[in-house]
Amino acid sequence: MFGYVVINEPELKMKDYRKYKGVYCGLCQSLKHKYGPFGQLCLNNDMTFVSLLLMCLYEEEGEARDYRCKLHPSRKMTIYENECISYGADMTILLSYYLLRDHWLDDRNPAALAQMKLLRSKAVKLSRVYPRQYKAIKRYVYYLEKAEHSGEKDIDMLAGLTGTMLGELMNWKNDIWADMLHSVGFYLGKFIYIMDAYEDLEADIKKQRFNPLISKCKDPDFENQIFNILDLMMADCARCFEKLPIISDIEILRNILYAGVWSKYIKIRNDKNKTEETRDESL
Repeated sequence: MFGYVVINEPELKMKDYRKYKGVYCGLCQSLKHKYGPFGQLCLNNDMTFVSLLLMCLYEEEGEARDYRCKLHPSRKMTIYENECISYGADMTILLSYYLLRDHWLDDRNPAALAQMKLLRSKAVKLSRVYPRQYKAIKRYVYYLEKAEHSGEKDIDMLAGLTGTMLGELMNWKNDIWADMLHSVGFYLGKFIYIMDAYEDLEADIKKQRFNPLISKCKDPDFENQIFNILDLMMADCARCFEKLPIISDIEILRNILYAGVWSKYIKIRNDKNKTEETRDESL
C-alpha cells in the first residue's frame, strides 16, 4: 500500500527539496527514537506527506537541527522535530502492524509474521493512546478481509474502505479541520488502493490472489477506465486540499498531489508499453 505519495523531484526547487528531506529524515529519526532501528524500517513517503501537511496546517515548524546520517556521512542535513512528525511516526507503526498482518494472512510470509510480532506490543500501546485511529484501522482490516474473501468486485466500495481509514489517520486532532482533513485522506486513500490493485494486477493473476480489477482487465477500454478513475480521485483530493488555509510549503504539497502521486502510474504504463512492443516485435 505504501509508496505512492511521493515528490516529483525534478520539479521541486532546491530549498523545497531540502525541506521535504528534512521532514522525511525527521520522521526516520522519530521512528528510531521512539521505536528503535526496526521502527525505521517502517519509514515511508506516505506518512511523510501526512506529517508535512499537518505541519503546514497547524504551523508547527518545531525544532530544526543539523544531523549527520550514517547513510550520508559526508554531509550534515537539517532535520525537523515536532508533534506532527511524532504523530506521523506513531501512525506509521500502528498502520505497519496491520499491513504486516495482512501480508501474513495473504501469503503466509514468515518474515511478515516475525516483523508483526516485533510490533505487536507497540501497536497495543498506541491503540490506547489513539483509540479512534486504532478502531478505524481495525475496522478497515476487518471489512477489507471480509470483502476479499467474498470476492467483492465493487472497486469503489473497496477503495472507500482505504479512504475512510486514511481519512481518520489524517484527522489528527478531530477539531475544526477534521472534515477537510478527512476528505483529503478519503480521496487520497481511494487513489492509493486503486493504484495498488493496478500495480499488482499481473502478479495477482499469476498467483491467483484476489484483485478486484481482474474481472475488468480484459475490457478493451480498461486502461482508460483506470486512468479516469485515478484522475477523478486526485481531482477530488486536490479540491479538498485547496480549501485548507495552508501557506507555508504549499509548493511541496502541490508537487506531491499534482505530480508526484502519478510517478508510479507513469512507470507502470511505460513498462506495459515496452512489454507490448517487445511482444509485437516477436510475432
